[in-house]
Amino acid sequence: MLKELLKKDYIILDGAMGTNLFKQGLISGDSPESWNFEHPEKIKQIHKEFVDAGSDIILTNTFGGNQFRLKLHQLESRVKEINCAGAQIARKCAGKKVFVAGSIGPTGEILEPLGNLSYEMAVSAFGQQAFGLSEGGVDILWLETFSDIKEVKAAIEGSIPTGLPIIVTMSFDTSGKTMMGISPKEFVSFIKKQQNIFAYGANCGIGFNELLQTIGEMQNAGGKNIVAKSNCGIPVFHDGSIKYNTTEKTLLDYAVKARNMGALLIGGCCGTEAYHIKKIKEILNETPYKFLKYEQKNSTKNEIKKIRMRRRDKMK
Repeated sequence: MLKELLKKDYIILDGAMGTNLFKQGLISGDSPESWNFEHPEKIKQIHKEFVDAGSDIILTNTFGGNQFRLKLHQLESRVKEINCAGAQIARKCAGKKVFVAGSIGPTGEILEPLGNLSYEMAVSAFGQQAFGLSEGGVDILWLETFSDIKEVKAAIEGSIPTGLPIIVTMSFDTSGKTMMGISPKEFVSFIKKQQNIFAYGANCGIGFNELLQTIGEMQNAGGKNIVAKSNCGIPVFHDGSIKYNTTEKTLLDYAVKARNMGALLIGGCCGTEAYHIKKIKEILNETPYKFLKYEQKNSTKNEIKKIRMRRRDKMK
């Protein structure tokens, strides 16, 4: 049944969990995952708003649900319980037509040899979280916001025993690479060698333009079933809180360009609310598909060519 989604022209994802939790009263420094027990009705409301907006896939409130992140809140002994609860809440809201993806974020630790976390420990931690989500009834495991390809590999390895399809997204910055120096092309090459991967792409980042650049580079690298889940514009500090300075036009431009550049799964990350998702679905439904070829900018080859041309002009 999940494979039927791949026959669609586009798949609508949800938006931000964190942004909407803060609107519901979450305080910085608190554990979002603990709300699966403390305020399940508020988690349900967020999921329901995205379902009503037209999301085909919604993500569970379990991004930081691994033992390392939960240890910061003295919850490391409740990994399975927390992830299972998050999955069950989303499952109840999804109904029969919407798929549930179990959100799995990075450990927050640095793997050896740069850090102290062993690869084996990372695999074990991700496996523990993945099984909790599987038991709760998710359809997919969604590995998101990674920067280290080695940690992605550990997360995939820990997730595979569940037998569930896997979606992976990494976060790319203004340099066009992840914080750990992975390029979109390297990511695509890596993913093609992995098992159980349903889709892959980019999420978070700092805004639409940078994410579109990443999607274009993945398209040029032969990527398929690409995910585009951008932050809703650029975050700015205003009146004591973080705001995202997007406009409806830039949001809609992002959605259409992402689809036309090869993204199949389209939604939003930080700052994205239900009405943004509704607008994305409307514009994609109204706008015919038109292939958009990404032309890579500022490549070394192009820069060298420009320098040579300038030199020739001076010599004339």
